Amino acid sequence: MASPVLLLVAALCALLVAAGETKEEAAVGVSAFRSRATDPNMEVKFDFSPFLIQYKSGRVQRFMGTTFVPPSLDARTGVASKDVIVDQGTGLRARIYRPSRRAVVGGGGGRLPVLLYFHGGAFVVESAFDPVYHSYLNALTARAGVVAVSVNYRLAPEHPLPAAYDDAWAALAWVLENARHGAGGEPWLSKHGDASRLFLAGDSAGGNIAHNLAMRAGQQGGGAARTAIRGVALLDPYFLGRYVSPGAGRAWGFICAGRYGTGHPYVNPAALPAAAWRALPPPRVLMTVSGQDRLGPFQRAYVDSLRGSGWRGEAQLYVTPGEGHCYFLNNLASPKAAMHMATLAAFINGS
Repeated sequence: MASPVLLLVAALCALLVAAGETKEEAAVGVSAFRSRATDPNMEVKFDFSPFLIQYKSGRVQRFMGTTFVPPSLDARTGVASKDVIVDQGTGLRARIYRPSRRAVVGGGGGRLPVLLYFHGGAFVVESAFDPVYHSYLNALTARAGVVAVSVNYRLAPEHPLPAAYDDAWAALAWVLENARHGAGGEPWLSKHGDASRLFLAGDSAGGNIAHNLAMRAGQQGGGAARTAIRGVALLDPYFLGRYVSPGAGRAWGFICAGRYGTGHPYVNPAALPAAAWRALPPPRVLMTVSGQDRLGPFQRAYVDSLRGSGWRGEAQLYVTPGEGHCYFLNNLASPKAAMHMATLAAFINGS
């Protein structure tokens, strides 16, 4: 039996001839077809739909998360935002959010908690400048009364893990440096941010980054990072286990360029020994789980491991029944999304 490719070529030739093309013109058409089929800029190396496709030439075609919305003064919340460069060498940038001036004045002498936020997107898509995250951070900044720093970390596959983890570490150091009173750094942080009340948060891949950043701060961050981090909020985080579906395993291998297996603590925190859990610096952790999220078992295993390790902090588990992965990012006015944000705001404000 002829192969599907040969049948397709034959069909192409027939169509060209039927349309009145000469044999020579038909041959040109077949040649062009074969050229496209063997063009490394068109041949697929890894199909990570619905996020992106990487071609053998190295070209990456992203299908979402590429829209840029500029910083602004949000009319609905009164929150102002601006973009900053965190690291010239890597091009690491972030978007800072400041509550309305009325909220700042009423925030205890203008000093507000600082929230370091990491967006989701499977480590391969989205950005801190995407409309969805811009709207979410505007609403969260107003609701929680924080100075928020949303980090635009580098994405795989151009920058496979641990690039995003290194960017998170650089962003943490930058925030701590600029939030010092009178440091002459970023004024929204130095004038309004309270470096002793720092919170890490992120959704999906961003939740994974927030966790690994907290672990790194506990293991090698020294006193400043350990004491500054007051809590970590993991919102439907991207965690796996040692035994996952082949597709999930291939995706993780793509994200980290094959450097770490699915049993590695980067993506499977439940594999951490108890002593490592006890080094986690914040006194409080919030884990949110959406009831229909396929990652839910791994997220719950995280809480179980943390609670069973002898860690002396408080682990809070918040479950939203009947919703899918990171539902709360869209339709912010829905009752469930509003309750999710209220829970996060209460966690930040210690209530």
